[in-house]
Amino acid sequence: MANPGAIFVGLMSGTSLDGIDAVAVRLADDALPELIATRQHPLPADLRDELASLTRPGPDELQRMGTADVRLGRELARAVNALLKDAGIAADTVQAIGSHGQTLRHNPGGDTPTSLQIGDPNIIATETGIVTVADFRRCDMAAGGQGAPLVPAFHRAVFARPGEHRAILNIGGIANLTLLPANPTAPVTGFDTGPGNALMDAWIRRHRNRSYDKGGEWAASGRVHPELLAALLDEPYFREAAPKSTGRDHFHLDWAAARWPGQEQIAPADVMATFLELTAVTIRDALLATAPDTERLLVCGGGVHNRQLMLRLQALLPDTPVASTAEAGLDPDWIEAMAFAWLARQRLLGLPGNIPSVTGATHPVVLGGVYHPASDW
Repeated sequence: MANPGAIFVGLMSGTSLDGIDAVAVRLADDALPELIATRQHPLPADLRDELASLTRPGPDELQRMGTADVRLGRELARAVNALLKDAGIAADTVQAIGSHGQTLRHNPGGDTPTSLQIGDPNIIATETGIVTVADFRRCDMAAGGQGAPLVPAFHRAVFARPGEHRAILNIGGIANLTLLPANPTAPVTGFDTGPGNALMDAWIRRHRNRSYDKGGEWAASGRVHPELLAALLDEPYFREAAPKSTGRDHFHLDWAAARWPGQEQIAPADVMATFLELTAVTIRDALLATAPDTERLLVCGGGVHNRQLMLRLQALLPDTPVASTAEAGLDPDWIEAMAFAWLARQRLLGLPGNIPSVTGATHPVVLGGVYHPASDW
């Protein structure tokens, strides 16, 4: 008889800062994850703005970070409680919550590599009554890795197919690739390619007070500015070899303005078109440089809904079918949240959650700390 699996909850607050993705998922060794319930939990506008601000140096950072850590922890707990209530799932039937937390800084290089995520898991565990697994990145970093990307281990578990070279592309605020070779004994690789939606979302928020460009319609109305695109592409990160990872603290509007000081003289729609082209070209270049034999590119994350971006990817990769992960049986909107539910299960089972060939760690490690609800003894 097949293992019916256990229920885990996954939480993801990504670089796009467009809210908290919460999922309840049934996980078993012998089946695709079964998505039971989902919730897109909005962040209060002032908290979202504070989190964005904290990705850059500023005044009184420690106090502000401490306050944001508590506030986000409470919002993450509210997201779980609302998810379970709406789905009619009892908290005591959930094995654990996996919470990635909100990344404020990610600096994996140099002599003292660091990565900082907030959203206090003690609060999540106590306010939900459910064991919570968090702080996934730093054990990989202790083993010499970048601490990111971590989702490729989940991609390998659910998307790898012997005999077909596949690539999984997640387009959140930052875009990342997982390369799944046709030979199941060959190493899986993966890395962040650079900006995904981050520049586009920030630009449309500045000029049109919208959180994202629906379908890429505004970008499609503009024209790519060749000089701006060339200046943005002249970024050392794009030429670095993997393993590599990055974040919103690197790719932001001030970064773009510094590379092309005349940006404000360009029509806003043309800047938007150029930001979209930057995302598409850097993904194309990364894929062709590292896995030119890719037979299928499966896309997840918010960028899958940007029709103009998907069209550009297909045009830039004419020999590689580009499609949503829905074609492989998993909803593209919830892949990352499901991945952290899966990583929580790996932690409770005492199984590795990283892939050393992706992160650069010296060996596989069990990821995450386990946090229990505060209770009276």
